[in-house]
Amino acid sequence: MIREVAIVGVGWSPFRSITPDLSYKEMMYEAAVRAYEDAGIDPRRDVDSFVTVAEDFNEGTSIFDEYTPDQLGGALRPNHTITGDGIHGLAAAVMQILTGHFNIVVVEAHSKASNILTHPHILAYAMDPVYNRPLAFHPYAIAGMEMRRYLAETGTPLEACAQVVVKNRGNARLNPLAAHAADLSVEDVLGSEPIAEPLTRLQCAEHADGAVVFVLADGATARALTDRPIWIRGIGWANDTHTLESRPWGEASYAYWASQMAYRMAGIKSPRNEIDFAEVDDTFAYKELQHLEALGLCRPGEAGWWTLEGATALTGEFPVNPSGGALGEGHLLDCTGLARVLEVVLQLRGEAGPRQLEGAEIGLAFSWRGVPTTSGAAVVLSN
Repeated sequence: MIREVAIVGVGWSPFRSITPDLSYKEMMYEAAVRAYEDAGIDPRRDVDSFVTVAEDFNEGTSIFDEYTPDQLGGALRPNHTITGDGIHGLAAAVMQILTGHFNIVVVEAHSKASNILTHPHILAYAMDPVYNRPLAFHPYAIAGMEMRRYLAETGTPLEACAQVVVKNRGNARLNPLAAHAADLSVEDVLGSEPIAEPLTRLQCAEHADGAVVFVLADGATARALTDRPIWIRGIGWANDTHTLESRPWGEASYAYWASQMAYRMAGIKSPRNEIDFAEVDDTFAYKELQHLEALGLCRPGEAGWWTLEGATALTGEFPVNPSGGALGEGHLLDCTGLARVLEVVLQLRGEAGPRQLEGAEIGLAFSWRGVPTTSGAAVVLSN
């Protein structure tokens, strides 16, 4: 990069399936206080800009950055909204610092999914309004069709998708933030009720409430603030076609192009050999496998067998989603990507507790904005 950028502070409000006792502002405030204390800064004095990641349809209000300054300490300061996934917001903050006009930027994302009664109807707004939306099918049907195509094209066994759930929700049992930890078997997953065949209920990440806040700083400022900065070595994003009729159903090309951008910036030539572990979007179990292949961490058709052999387990050769992923922690709407990054940061700091990986130095986080989009973002971090 032209200028070094590091994460110098992290904070969160624990992920829970329902939070009737908290508003999104209270969760955001809790996460922000933790992050500022971690970074050793006063937001009213030290922060140059604030980025919030939110979708107005989910929030029920428009121009959402009008609702964030008070609890972030950003009143009368630059604030803006990124209507994307959390890593898209992280990218916006990185670009601000790279301009040379900002030294410290705060990124916030949150979920109050338990407040949303008609989430499938909101997702449907992302479909083509002429050809697709009038069909009025549940958006998860798209995931079912894509899963079927992916399994057919790669020869991946259905049991591999179930093993992703077993692994991730099992990892979540070691994560105090996780909302949906469970001890499951492959039979439990395959036997759960069908959502959109071959997709079953336990292969879909359940929603959760929570918030994550990061403090980013340029290299000189980061070194002055902390002796343990986590460096953002590369970041990338990409969108494939928005139409159902023209997308490649068996592969995640958006993940490939987003990761290639991040790898190029980070100088990564062989991701499988140079990266120690990954936090990868697993909104649906098959997506973890599809994303691993698109990210170049294994060959096409290999991710399922890799998972069945235990290579992606906590003790495997390449751990994937040690946090439990979205399947274990919960799907946090547009905060899901920041949850993936949070785990990478904790691992690189050596603060992941009983799920801590030995010798982790370089980690990858990848997010997908979710069905029906083909929008992804990737970031490479190191300690």
